[in-house]
Amino acid sequence: FDTLAHASAAKVDQFDPQQLSMTAWAFATAGHRSPELLDALARACAAQIDQLDTQHLSNTAWAFAKAGHRSPVLFDTLAHA
Repeated sequence: FDTLAHASAAKVDQFDPQQLSMTAWAFATAGHRSPELLDALARACAAQIDQLDTQHLSNTAWAFAKAGHRSPVLFDTLAHA
């Protein structure tokens, strides 16, 4: 998982909204902690906030909560969306 997380973190800027939310969901579901990946996903989600639909937003928020990963970047952006 660490190798996959590192590779994914390097490419999140190329992910579409579904890929972003599903990547966060997958790592949270697997119980694998990867702060580097979650930080990268948060920045990418914040940059694409206008493209995320309610399912993407809820999956991503759930994943961050499940992982216990605080992300002011993501949640501040969500609060102002």
